[in-house]
Amino acid sequence: MQSQKKHPQLFSFEFYPPKTEEGALSLQHVQRDLAKLNPDFFSVTFGAGGSTRDKTFDTVVDIQAKGISAAPHLSCVASTKDNIRAILKNYQEHGIARIVALRGDLPSGMMSAGEFRYANELVEFIRQETGDHFQIHVAAYPEVHPQSVNATEDFKNFKRKVDAGANAVITQYFYNADAYFYFIDNCEKHGISLPVVPGIMPITQYAQLFRFSEMCGADIPRWMRKRLEGFGDDRESVKAFGLELVTNLCQRLLDNGAPGLHFYTMNQSAPTLQILEQLHFKN
Repeated sequence: MQSQKKHPQLFSFEFYPPKTEEGALSLQHVQRDLAKLNPDFFSVTFGAGGSTRDKTFDTVVDIQAKGISAAPHLSCVASTKDNIRAILKNYQEHGIARIVALRGDLPSGMMSAGEFRYANELVEFIRQETGDHFQIHVAAYPEVHPQSVNATEDFKNFKRKVDAGANAVITQYFYNADAYFYFIDNCEKHGISLPVVPGIMPITQYAQLFRFSEMCGADIPRWMRKRLEGFGDDRESVKAFGLELVTNLCQRLLDNGAPGLHFYTMNQSAPTLQILEQLHFKN
């Protein structure tokens, strides 16, 4: 992993736009807790077909106004070039300098993908419209995208995003570190030297984790699944096991050259803070 060791370590936290006033107030507290760690940026998700477009924008602008770098997710499926162009212009005017560029999911009931089919087309369009204004982060799937035919085709699709003008990479979460290391080896073989930051999902509820993993294709190893199932309704045991497992994963990744960590916080601060405390994190 020599190509990853040369990069400065990046630490970032991901949120989703709150749907209620109560959720918005809670997220303010979460952001304050995590801002104390001086993260490189906070990212904010974007719903299928832009369904949370306004809430994503409001959340991002609020973060940026507090002096923290914000990185909105931008998905292109079911969008038009005019639509994306307007969003980019709006972000530029508000001083946003990072974007997480994604294909996204087609909203239920919608038949057409719009003017963009793949994330590499979005990355290319952003570069055409805005030059080098944005630091563009793209997604990677160390365990292979759930809709890919095979790992070879999946990696080709990933490389297209890199070649289109990406600056950095954030992976889907995983619990098998070897999947990440193998992916990095493959990057090196293909001359890809961008920082590939592992995505980290803290474990607090087994049912929720299982549901998310089914949707995104993240593998829960059998031994891990059986341990979690064995805890039943014992939430504290699930949390304790999850904390130990994910902390050890993070430590192994960092010890072997991973250029930072990107936490999927689920709009909670405590699980992420506990992991970082175990890692004796200072930024």
